[in-house]
Amino acid sequence: MKNNQVIFFSISEYDNLGVGYIASVVDEAGFKTKIMDIRYDKLELLNTVKSLDPLVIGFSIIFLNYIELFSDLIKDLRESGISCHFTAGGHYASLRYEELFQTIPQLDSIVMFEGEYPMRELASCLREGNDWKKIKNLAFKENGRIVSNPLRLPEKELDKFPFPSRSQIKEYAFGKKFSVIIAGRGCIHNCSFCNTREFYRRSGGPLKRIRIPGMVVNEMKILSNEKDCSVFIFHDDDFPVKSIEQPRWAKEFCNELAKAGLNNKILWKINCRPDDVKEESFSMMKKNGLYLVFLGLEDGTDNGLKSLNKQLTASENIKAINTLKKLDIGFDYGFMLFQPSTTFITLGENLDFLYQICGDGYTPVSFLRLVPLYETRVQKELKKAGRLILTDGITDYEFSEEPMNRFYYFITNCFSNWQRTPDGVENISKWARNYCSVYMHYFNDNPAGTKFCRKIRNVIGESNLFLLNNMKKLAVIFETGSQDNDMLDSYEQKIESKHEFFKNELINTMAELVSFVEAMA
Repeated sequence: MKNNQVIFFSISEYDNLGVGYIASVVDEAGFKTKIMDIRYDKLELLNTVKSLDPLVIGFSIIFLNYIELFSDLIKDLRESGISCHFTAGGHYASLRYEELFQTIPQLDSIVMFEGEYPMRELASCLREGNDWKKIKNLAFKENGRIVSNPLRLPEKELDKFPFPSRSQIKEYAFGKKFSVIIAGRGCIHNCSFCNTREFYRRSGGPLKRIRIPGMVVNEMKILSNEKDCSVFIFHDDDFPVKSIEQPRWAKEFCNELAKAGLNNKILWKINCRPDDVKEESFSMMKKNGLYLVFLGLEDGTDNGLKSLNKQLTASENIKAINTLKKLDIGFDYGFMLFQPSTTFITLGENLDFLYQICGDGYTPVSFLRLVPLYETRVQKELKKAGRLILTDGITDYEFSEEPMNRFYYFITNCFSNWQRTPDGVENISKWARNYCSVYMHYFNDNPAGTKFCRKIRNVIGESNLFLLNNMKKLAVIFETGSQDNDMLDSYEQKIESKHEFFKNELINTMAELVSFVEAMA
């Protein structure tokens, strides 16, 4: 019998639950599995693979922007003599499997869509020496052509899967450990920039599947009891706050938390739409540990939201945020300040929206550029209009107004450290806010510590206003064409100087808060 070792490579700041579920199903069939982050030291990865001598290696290729990392590692593995079966899976691998075979010819197969059962069958066939080319959901190359097998229907009852394999549970704040978890899979919405719905539509199953509330709580209870886990980050695309299929899901979930004695012991974060946020239901969830919500805001104007097919209005976004602030629930958000249709007029309107929601320091300013993902309406529209730019497999576009292109690239360069690095103001602001959430939940019997949280919020507010004010000023400069090199150099230096100032203020205040809590112990 051949070796029964299976290795998975993925990219994830936290545990990759998709790979974790697949690994647990493969484990259950008698295999040994190991999950590794592709960003580890390459020599260490190669040595680990050689020492384990795996039967099969699976690569979780979800996003196109990491394709070069995967391609380089796979090439190096083959060149170093690793001859076992190579397969890939994930959103990109499923929706663009023909392209992936061209980009990474070293792959033997691709597991399309839901991978738990196909991966288990593939490992079993390879171990037993049976024909793996008949497995449903598999694509492979044969006689110069690509064959894609029929798809099996996705598992309707997600709780039939064993709990996912996880790496070592890590610290979140003040010694409290955290884990990621899901309440369901899929999304019923159809935003023009997102390909999640397309992924689940093509898989042939329902667009949304939800777990049993008691099973989710049972998993949380096990992680709490056995791993001392106190904070849970839900990775659902859309947490079932008001599920059409199970309208009472959130209430049943909270009831189960109370029955398990977890409601006062844990904190949890969810992702949802702004129109899901209602005071009654979120008040109930806060009482049972909800502390942070990620909202898909995306745009601060009605026209922008309509073009993104969000089925929302700007006033609904504001109402949701005000409700969360009233209940003292933290929030992060997705916001695409730069889109194919962005002009200086729409930019100004969206900056005003960010002033409205972030000016008080409740959450840090955050914004992105819309990326035209494969198989989305946005990408198809750009292609039809002749605006889609393809460079090394990555799709992009230019703005309609040339001054907007220059403004965008200058802003991106100026605020790259601020917004795109682990020690940038945006990321540190979020962690400082999270530390305060943990403090208020677990240590609020000593209100003297709240002065540090007030200071953190003030610093976040000041940094938000600095960023937005300078964005406004620079927008006028670029729109009128009045910029010169000396002026732009001055702005860059000022932004970098303020970045260091705000960053140090946040780090020092967090350190004071941590020292205060340690002194209380």
